[in-house]
Amino acid sequence: MKFKNNVRKIREERLMSKAELARLAGVSPATVDRIERGEECRMETKRKIILAFGFSVSEKKAVFLD
Repeated sequence: MKFKNNVRKIREERLMSKAELARLAGVSPATVDRIERGEECRMETKRKIILAFGFSVSEKKAVFLD
């Protein structure tokens, strides 16, 4: 099952590489790639990605649509 998210869109709008986002979030670039392909990830990983983009956790719907 694919999970919809805006990770790739937001990352590209901010001219960030997958490696840069991964470094800021404290996850591996492979994890960022899996998330962008819509694969499921843990809640903690979602939180790290949201905060790495500078959003608060309450703004999670801007990044993860499910």
